[in-house]
Amino acid sequence: MVADFDGGPITSDAGALLLRRVEQHLSLFDQVADCFTDHRDPKRIRHSLRSLITQRIFAIALGYEDLNDQLRHDPLMALLSEKGRGDSTPLAGKSTLNRLEHAPSHSPDRYHKTDHDPEALQALLVELFVQAHPQPPDSITLDLDATDDPLHGDQQDRFFHGYYGGYCYLPLYIFCARHLLCALLRPANIDASAGALQQVQRIVSRLRRAWPQVKILLRADSGFAREELMAWCEQNQVDYLFGLARNARLQEAIRPELAQAKALSDQHQQPVRRFKDFRYDTLDSWSRQRRVVAKAEVLPRGPNPRFVVTSLSAHNHPAQPLYEQTYCARGEMENRIKEQHLDLFADRTSNHTFRANQLRLWLTSFAYVLVEGLRHWGLRHTCLAKAIVGSLRLKLLKIGAQVTTSVRRIKIAMASGCPYQWEFRLAWAQLTP
Repeated sequence: MVADFDGGPITSDAGALLLRRVEQHLSLFDQVADCFTDHRDPKRIRHSLRSLITQRIFAIALGYEDLNDQLRHDPLMALLSEKGRGDSTPLAGKSTLNRLEHAPSHSPDRYHKTDHDPEALQALLVELFVQAHPQPPDSITLDLDATDDPLHGDQQDRFFHGYYGGYCYLPLYIFCARHLLCALLRPANIDASAGALQQVQRIVSRLRRAWPQVKILLRADSGFAREELMAWCEQNQVDYLFGLARNARLQEAIRPELAQAKALSDQHQQPVRRFKDFRYDTLDSWSRQRRVVAKAEVLPRGPNPRFVVTSLSAHNHPAQPLYEQTYCARGEMENRIKEQHLDLFADRTSNHTFRANQLRLWLTSFAYVLVEGLRHWGLRHTCLAKAIVGSLRLKLLKIGAQVTTSVRRIKIAMASGCPYQWEFRLAWAQLTP
């Protein structure tokens, strides 16, 4: 048996043709490129700004977290970047792509002549969400959450976070179901809700312009139960459902329910929960009384009380389904954040400058938009409709193929033994205009 890397024009990522169809449907790379400014001399350019963006985002979606010069010669990557058929020039190298990511905030210098507009990139995620819904939805739920992005170098704005026990960034994510609307990198020396109000104002303003009648619910854990955010929601006809950190006053309010739950738990030797709906006001941080729903639960290891604060009415949203069905459903957002970090390398913020790391986070966010588009349009009614990014990459994108170029066509002969041929063919049909 003899093995060597001399097979010629063969790719391991033939399934990326599906992502290419999604991108053509969204015109994603054109919209991302519009958020950049290219100060390079057109006469000296070998790789256009759009091709650089295309190469980087496709590579992230395909599982290449770092810049890899070997991909410059991959025949399918050349096709995805829309190089001419007779063009044998390799794709951009890592030095060129590094200059794209390391664009400084000041005027372009000799080595960094591309710049990006942070506000435009932030707004584009919301625009893509609106474009994905040609018919206005009746209601939407915006999930907010903060997570840690561990740092292992001397990055700019690097701080120690006591809760996570290490140096990190503290990015803010906002999702609507599986759609990503905000990915904001933040230093870790701030409150979890810092900047959330400004992002919510920006997103809600755009959604209301597109869909004036849509009902909007904000949902988050207790880190976002802040007076300024709740007061803004009440003034702008936006509902909220936030976790509420327990304290002695809250626990005293449900002492009878906890005692009843404990008695039943001891009697039946199983977990018991009771719910209580009441009005609550803090001593000095809230401007008014608000509705609080309490879960008085006793587990084998002891009491487990939980609280949420909400603007939703008790008439339309009784306490138990409000907590068990509406609030607990926000746990699905944790899976989206795991996809971002584990499958799309959103925590690969190893650049020195904070600005460059934020751009990296946005590039991974647009890679997520690509894969979500594949799920949303191409894989509905299939067993992979709810598959995570890592599973989709393994089953549909990482397909070996031989690439043959002739005068009339480019043929991509994929592996005959691919076990997900039916899902691939159906996705291709559903993504074909």
